[in-house]
Parts: sequence; C-alpha cells; structure tokens
Amino acid sequence: MKKSLLFLFLAALSFNIFAQSFSIKSVLSYPFPTQLVSSQIGSKIAWAANEQGKRNIYTAEAPSYKAVKITNYNEDDGQELTSLSISADGKWIVFVRGGDHGGRDGGPVNAASSAIAPKVEVFTIPFAGGKVNLIAEGDYPLISPKSNQLLFAKGGQIFLSPIDGSSSAKNIITIKGTNSAYKWSPDGEKVAFVSNRTDHSFIGIYQEQKTPIKWILPSFSKDNAPVWSPDGNSIAFIRIQGTGGETDSILKAKHQAWGIWTVDLKTEKGKQIWKAPETLRGSFPSIEGGANLMWANDKIVFASYEDGWPHLYTMKTDGSNKILLTPGNFTVENIKLSNDKKTLVFASNTGKDVHDLDRRHIFSVSVDKANMKPLSSGLGIEAYPVFSADGNQVFCLSATAQRPLLPAVLENGKKPQLIGKDLIPNDFPIGELVTPKHVNFKAADGNTVYGQLFSPKKTAKNQPAVVYVHGGPQRQMYLGWSPMDYYSIDYALNQYLVSMGFTVLSVNYRLGLGYGYDFHKPRNAGAQGASEYQDVKAAGEWLANLPHIDPKKIGIYGGSYGGYLTALALGKDSKLFAAGVDIHGVNNRFSSAATEGKLPAPDAELAAKVATESSPVTYIKTWTSPTLIIHADDDRNVAFNQSIDLAKRFEDLKIAFEFLAIPDDTHHWMKFSNGVKVSDATADFLKRKLMDKK
Repeated sequence: MKKSLLFLFLAALSFNIFAQSFSIKSVLSYPFPTQLVSSQIGSKIAWAANEQGKRNIYTAEAPSYKAVKITNYNEDDGQELTSLSISADGKWIVFVRGGDHGGRDGGPVNAASSAIAPKVEVFTIPFAGGKVNLIAEGDYPLISPKSNQLLFAKGGQIFLSPIDGSSSAKNIITIKGTNSAYKWSPDGEKVAFVSNRTDHSFIGIYQEQKTPIKWILPSFSKDNAPVWSPDGNSIAFIRIQGTGGETDSILKAKHQAWGIWTVDLKTEKGKQIWKAPETLRGSFPSIEGGANLMWANDKIVFASYEDGWPHLYTMKTDGSNKILLTPGNFTVENIKLSNDKKTLVFASNTGKDVHDLDRRHIFSVSVDKANMKPLSSGLGIEAYPVFSADGNQVFCLSATAQRPLLPAVLENGKKPQLIGKDLIPNDFPIGELVTPKHVNFKAADGNTVYGQLFSPKKTAKNQPAVVYVHGGPQRQMYLGWSPMDYYSIDYALNQYLVSMGFTVLSVNYRLGLGYGYDFHKPRNAGAQGASEYQDVKAAGEWLANLPHIDPKKIGIYGGSYGGYLTALALGKDSKLFAAGVDIHGVNNRFSSAATEGKLPAPDAELAAKVATESSPVTYIKTWTSPTLIIHADDDRNVAFNQSIDLAKRFEDLKIAFEFLAIPDDTHHWMKFSNGVKVSDATADFLKRKLMDKK
C-alpha cells in the first residue's frame, strides 16, 4: 500500500523522534547569495540573498563593505530575483522578480498557490535604496551604457524603457522569431540581437524604429552570441550549423561544427576568422556560457574544449596568433572580463592542494598571454568572481566545508574578506558540521570515480550509509558548500544525515564536470546505455566494503538526473541499495530517446531498445527496496508525469511505496518551506528504513 509522507513526516516532527543536535531547518537557514555584480564606477557591489525564502537585494561599498538591504520582500513566496545589474554611473540597480530561470520555461511561478498568480517583472531601484520602480512585465533587462534606458524581453520581442520608469516601456522590435541576446553598442546608439527562427538564426542590428533591421551575413546557420568591438564598428559572433535536413544516427556521437566570424559594419563584409577542430572535443562547448566569446581590445577571447579541458584561448581579431591562456588539467568557468578589457578572472578546480580538484578557487590571466595566477587558495570554495571598477580588487562568493556562501573581497593574495557575516543566523550549526574527505575508486569497467565522504564525528560499528547522487548531470559536488542553490540544499541535507549517524558518500559520476572531456562526455551514457550508472553502483559497493558500514543498510537518494540514477539503482540493484528516495527523476527514457534524432533515424529501432534498457521502469519487477517518490507538479525540467508513471506501475503490481507530491512548486523548490519539507521527508524516510530497521 502507499502512504502519504505528509502524515508520516509531520508525525515524526511532533514526537521529535530524531532527537537531533540541530534541525534540518536550522542547517538550511543560511542566507544564500546569488547574482553578485559590481559597478563600473567606485567600489560597489550588489547581490540577491535568499534568507529562508525571503529574497532581497543587498549592496556594499568601500571602504567598510557593510551589507545594506535595499528591498523589503518579507514573504516565502517563491519569487526569485535575477538579472541583477548596476548602471554604468553606479546610481541604479535593475532586477527581475519572478519566474524560474533554472527551468526550461522561465515563466511565472506560483509556488505559494496564490489565488492571483504572480508575474515576471522588471524593476529598478536607486543603489542607495528608496522607491522600487516597476518598469513592466518582462525579463532579461540590459542597461544602456548611458545609464538612462534599459532593454528587456517579453514574448520573444524587445522593449525599451527609461531606467527610472518615468514613462511606459515601448516595443521597439516586433519581428519574426524569438529575439534575445541583445547587446548595446559601446556608444549606446545601436542594439545587436539574435533572432532565433528555430532551425536557423540571424543576427540583426537595430538603430531606431524608422530604419529597417540590418541583418549581419544571413545564412542557413545558427548565428549567436554577438559581441561589439570597442569602437563599435565591428561585431564578432558564433556560427553553428542549422538544424534539420539529413537524419543523423541517434547512438553515434557526432562533431558539432562551429566557428567565429567577424563583420565590418561599415562595409558589411565579414569572414570566418577561426574554425573549431573537426573532432568530438572540438565540438561547440556544452559548458557554462558556451564559447564565452569576448572582444577584448585588439584580441578575441573564447572558450573551447578542444584539448580535452574547457580552457580560454585568445587570438588577434584576424584569427592569427592563437594562444592557450589556461593550460593544464582543470576546468575554467564563471569567466569575467575587466572594465579595461585587459584581464580575465575565473573560477577553476586547481591549486596547490591535490584535492583542489574538488574545489573552486579564483584565478586571473591577461587577455594576451598565458600568465595565469591564483587570487585565492586553501581549503575553501570560491566562485562567481567579478572585478571592481578599477580592476584592483576582485569580489567573489566564498564558502568552506562548514560556512555557507558569503560575498567576499579578494585582495593581495590574502584570505577572503567576508561581507555580511552577521546575516548568518545565530542558530546556524556551523560548529557541528563535518569536513568531507576526497575519495576515489574504480567502477566495473576501470573508470575512476570521484566523491566526497561525509563521516560522523563519532564512528561506530555497523553504521548505515547513504549514497548521494547529484543532478545535472553536468555538475560537480565539492569539498564544501556548493555555490549553486539547488545543491547547497543537498549539501545541508548530507550534513544533517551525518549528524543522525549516517556515513554519506556524494558521488561525482561520469557525465559531470571537473574531470575532463572524456569524463564529461562518456560513451553509451544516459538513454544510450546508462554507462554512468556503473559509477553509482561502484559507490555503493565501495561503502559496503568499509569495515564500519553495515552492507545491508546502504541507502541512496538524488534529485533530477540523480533521481534517475537512484531509480536505476533501486530497480537493478535492490540487494545493494536497501532503500532510496527518487526526487523528480526521469524514470522512463524511451520517449526522450525517440526525439534525440529526427525519426526515422537509421538506428531508431536499436536506439529505442537501448533507451528501454536504460530506463528504471524496465526493472520494476526486481525493484524490491522501499522507495519514496517526491515531485512538485510545476516542474519545468522533469515532467511530473515521470513520477505518475512510476507510481502507476507500482500500484499495478501492488508494490508498496511512499510519496510526497507538492502542488505548484518547480524543480528548484522556490519556496524555502518546500525545500525544508523535501529534505526532512528524505531524512525521515532513510532513518525509518535503515536505522530503525532491525
């Protein structure tokens, strides 16, 4: 029979059966910062902080860098703050309130189940605080270099508004396609943008409404990521093949060709200045920011995976003298260019400590030579760097194994100077959290698997253990708090499970970032064979062989792609995994495999067979371990129907399971209370099935 988790976990709370030294709510009460930005004048920064669901904007400026809250949103209503930016004159902050920008559909979210659903809206507020101006319903605002206007998108079209909201916004571009990726020219007089026409896309230049759009080298390709030259006379952009036409094999990996083009706007003549190597590694990089194309004075800077690691490259504007700026076996991400366009700053998993492979530190490099140098080091996590206006300081988000993320200043190689330390609640259990340890082991095929082992401060014989499987799958878990909000919740839950007496192994399986191209892009993964599942199974077996672990009390949990791998574990290896929590996982891969190619593909029949074998529901008859299914029904990343399908199969076979369905929230627990509910339900279930089990 099935049981509602709402009743069970409320009962557990009522009787306080866990007797924890700290609660799940207290370890989730940290003020999670996002959207860190800096001004182009003075030493000013701003960020958004999620404090137990209450999302507000904070500012700080030299010399004290005291955190000042300038908005006053006091409800846990699931309305995120995004697109934060500061005007060039330092006077205005622009932001968007609403939506789920981590989902495939970033539209309005009503996680609080309000009778009147919220909207996605653009706002401005003076940097010093004051009146919040509603500009209009819309998204992705971009401030003019003159600081007096901003662009934003609505319904795939582009609008223009005064930054102070003194007059109504007007629709300036209404043409075919979904129009986005707009960039002001350096003088603020023109706008470059991308018009996506589904199977192809054009780059256009808007000057004013009476003048027709100027299309830049239109072709049968997908053109994107336009960047202006500093003088505004040229544009560089990325060109990728258009889609459609000949049907490709589903199961065979294929190179995705791409190149960098420039065009002289006066002569309207352009050329391809660089073409990616025609190898799998040379394909368009599926990393944060894609190619991260930048025009830095007399250099073109971009990112590529061509040598097996996501690195930064530079070349002259004619494509000559290409230089690898960041050589080495590490990942480069969170890339920013200084205001003078001479220096790049970024986060990377390298450093003096061998285990920096599972951390992030901040580095800088010149745009014209490979002189990479560290700006942070040690046992912490630093990410999302931004330059100060003069380039003499770098700000970032900083964390440790115990302390959650806070904004920080990096200066002269010193330890990060934290900003807003007093925002961490007094009851946050920082002194009771453990430091995870880097581990690695082998999968059945010899592949090296990486992970972080969370161990209780007091060990005992026959301890229960849990394998945690992250989502993505293109993610990496660290030896400290994750700088991504979704995974910071899971990190807190792992710490909570340890406080209960579990040993927790967070597994970085193949398909994830941080370990090179071959790890990130393995063969026969996902719906094409689920080869990455070997790593998850190996994690469970590795735990089972630890002398203090009871091999009959190993559980597993994960969300999204981690939910998919959790479900595979429970279906294929119930003897190894005694219980598990499948949080909004993909349980049936057949439908996704059918759309990966343009059917009928030459190997469509074989691909369908492999996708079926890669689907957890295929193993429903050998799925004997107790299972908790969790899903929110406004999920924009994994269809709620995936959990409905699994539940129906359990019901048809009279297999007992437990469930927690959450109305109106999304994949990312936009409401803090829902994040607490999901984490508490997960911990409660694992305790009842693994600790209370005799």
